[in-house]
Amino acid sequence: MSRPPRTSSTITKKLLVLTSALTLTACSQAPATQEGTQTASAPQTGFPVTVENCGRELTFDRPPSKVVTGYHPSLETLLALGLSDRIAGRTFFGESAFLPGQKEQYDKIPQISETIMLPQKEVMLAQGADFVLDNAMAGFDTAGGYAGVAELDAAGSPVYILGGWCSPEETLQYTLDKTFTDLRNLGKIFGVSERAEKLVGALQGSLADAKKRVEGRTPVKVLATDGGKGPVNAYGGSGVTNQMITAAGGVNVLADVKGDYTEVSVEEVSAAQPEAVLVSDYATLRGEDMPSSPAKAEEAFAIAKNSPAAKEKRYLALPVAAQHPGYRNILAITDIAAFLHPDAFTR
Repeated sequence: MSRPPRTSSTITKKLLVLTSALTLTACSQAPATQEGTQTASAPQTGFPVTVENCGRELTFDRPPSKVVTGYHPSLETLLALGLSDRIAGRTFFGESAFLPGQKEQYDKIPQISETIMLPQKEVMLAQGADFVLDNAMAGFDTAGGYAGVAELDAAGSPVYILGGWCSPEETLQYTLDKTFTDLRNLGKIFGVSERAEKLVGALQGSLADAKKRVEGRTPVKVLATDGGKGPVNAYGGSGVTNQMITAAGGVNVLADVKGDYTEVSVEEVSAAQPEAVLVSDYATLRGEDMPSSPAKAEEAFAIAKNSPAAKEKRYLALPVAAQHPGYRNILAITDIAAFLHPDAFTR
């Protein structure tokens, strides 16, 4: 199977890389059901609430009780907020890199798509969701047979996109603080603001600790790659991965390359002379078009063969789910920082 053609949408590129390894059979899925969901009765204390997302105002008269989530970072963000009982349907997650304690919760939630993408229009509308959470607009592309945001809104299934990834341009404008904004907004929407604030505080503390540990140290020159022998699939100077590298005490050797997930020439990679390599890891998704992380690292080392990273075979497999907006990308910064500056984490 060949790698799907790239489009102008950054998130579409990454999602299509994932879905190319899977078979789309979502149309045969039955609508999800959820026992014990809240009834649409009298308004609850603290409601209605209104939040802004993708230039739209979303108003909720009560907490959602029949939620559908898209690609896994959206699901795990709700799980981190203790909202598993509100989730009526989820997409497939083909990676083994679950966050601690979340695999058991994932297994209990009905799967409505056998890919990481939301199901096609008819199946999606049949869910009867009262809230849809995802971190990409790709799953709402009507030209691709998906239910559009406006269609879902009209059906009573308002859509929220994490990280402000509402357009290709806004994807490039991502900053880490948007994760905290999302958590606070979700706290309001679900009536768990106190819980959300505690999670934000814990994540901010983790981020501050990582930054303090690497403060004053010489930044490590990092190449972030998703493999390729030429051109190379890599991460430029905009977006979530670049932000994570910087926060972890690194400097992106492709910071001058416009874009987030993009293609660069072998000459650019060879000349970059990275000291360390981050490799997007798809874990259980393997095959001709989905090489392993060690194989992708070896591709990078072969191209930048005289670099410090190649000489030391220094790379970190980074779960690709951490390279999307959501709770996990803040956690991953500590892992990257410990990889780049191990001596800063020995005390």
